[in-house]
Amino acid sequence: MLIWFRVHYRLFNTFLLMLPSTQHSFEEKRFALRMALRLPIVVSGRTDDGATWSEPTETDDISTLGALFQLNQKIERGDTLYIRSHRPDGVPVEVKAKVVRMSAASYGTTRVGVSILEPTDNWMRLFVAWVADDNVTEGLEE
Repeated sequence: MLIWFRVHYRLFNTFLLMLPSTQHSFEEKRFALRMALRLPIVVSGRTDDGATWSEPTETDDISTLGALFQLNQKIERGDTLYIRSHRPDGVPVEVKAKVVRMSAASYGTTRVGVSILEPTDNWMRLFVAWVADDNVTEGLEE
């Protein structure tokens, strides 16, 4: 039985290698704890000519190291953005982030993935506060 399993396991793996790849062209590098959360944020940055801009939006999800949201403002990968929000207790949080992913979204907006640069401890506190608040409101008190 064990020999039968090994032979069929190898055949199956060989078959999988022959199938056309359906993976995206980028390698998945994210490993942080992630949570779908509609968190109101204000994103700001600078245009190419140095003018500042600010846009209210909300996150699609957040992680311990970054966030995903949609913007109307034209930006580029590698741009530095500033993100402002509030913890559930009202304490304001502002962090500096770098654009690491971009893709087209609905109605001409851009879906933007950012990595938090600094202060990372403020972002971690924001993430933990919202996760804890979400668990309490769902009756999962810790």
